[in-house]
Amino acid sequence: MILQALQCPNHIAGQRFLMPLFFVIPVTYRFALRIAFLLMATLAFSGCSTVDRFVPIAIYKIDIIQGNFVSKEMVSSLQTGMTKDQVSEILGTPLLMSIFHSDRWDYIFTIRRQGVEPQSRRFSVFFEADRLVRFEGDAMPSEAEFADSIYAKRGVKSPQKLAITEQQKQESAPRPAP
Repeated sequence: MILQALQCPNHIAGQRFLMPLFFVIPVTYRFALRIAFLLMATLAFSGCSTVDRFVPIAIYKIDIIQGNFVSKEMVSSLQTGMTKDQVSEILGTPLLMSIFHSDRWDYIFTIRRQGVEPQSRRFSVFFEADRLVRFEGDAMPSEAEFADSIYAKRGVKSPQKLAITEQQKQESAPRPAP
């Protein structure tokens, strides 16, 4: 609270005391100050959630990628009878390993990008006596299909594989020193 030193006519002459500034301000200004304070408090508490409705500015939102991407090639290399270490080497560390279901590993992959529907894929691997018994999950894309889907939604062409001809190889080969 803001305090102001004022002279009080009812007290001993020349004596000063501290009085809240609020009581010195005329009543008409008090009402305007209350409205201004409430307006500022409302704007402060509303935060940035209303900015996108009123301001035509595109706010950048980062891509959120979580989990392990499992490709069609990875799934095709799995074989029943593999050990947990072999499966972990192919698919990576599972996202979910439940202590209640130690014979089941879940690989979950989600990607959220601006302007695109979120994608989610799930793949589960089941073991018995530390050996792979079965696996199941969503239809997995190949690595090339997944990369094309990411680039296509951004309007960017996917990178092309670099190829070199035999003639270019011979021209670029190091020549022996004379």
